[in-house]
Parts: sequence; structure tokens; C-alpha cells
Amino acid sequence: MVRVATEVAPIPRDEDGAPVFREPWEAQAFAMTLALHDQGLFTWTEWAAALSAAIKQAQASGDCDDGSTYYQHWLSAIERLVRDKGIASEQALASRRDAWDRAAHATPHGQPILLANDPLR
Repeated sequence: MVRVATEVAPIPRDEDGAPVFREPWEAQAFAMTLALHDQGLFTWTEWAAALSAAIKQAQASGDCDDGSTYYQHWLSAIERLVRDKGIASEQALASRRDAWDRAAHATPHGQPILLANDPLR
């Protein structure tokens, strides 16, 4: 994974070589990628291609390319693979994004955002 990711877009790392995450959701996106690979959803070659495509698409759309959006590209790549593999439809993904957005807006400041906080749930 490290070799593939380094070839596509290096993972931000600290002095000891451990991945650096600015927010908890970034670590969760990283872990979700590893879990989906372990379940056989995609190969590392497929992952590298999906991540590369997500980054290139963002850059073509004017992404700031300063590293701050790196894990957003991870999420885009995961969504693309899930969609392309028929695991979830675009409608299901959009519905889940909307639920998280509603949950985030309904969650008191400083509290963890949980899907259970979605007022429409």
C-alpha cells in the first residue's frame, strides 16, 4: 500500500514515518480503504488508478493542490470504486452524504457526529 500510494500521491507522514491525519475522518477514510481492500473489493492497482483519477480530476477543476484536500480525494476514490463495483448506487451514496450532513448540523458543538443525530433518521 505504501509503495502504491507513494507512486500516486505520497501520504503525509511524520518524522517517524507514521501517517499524519489532520482530522479523525481522514484516519477513518484511510482505515476504510484498508478494510475494503482486505475484503477484496479492489486491488492496489485499482486503488492507485482510482486515487490518481480523483486527484487529476480535482486538479483539473482547480484544486488548491496544497495537501489540504488529499483525503477528500481518498473519499472520492472510495466512492468511485464502490459505485463502479456495484456495491452502492450513486443515489445511495448521495443519500448517505446527505444524512451525514444533516447529522453534522444537528450535532452540538464539541460532540461526535453520529448518523443517529440525523433528524430524518
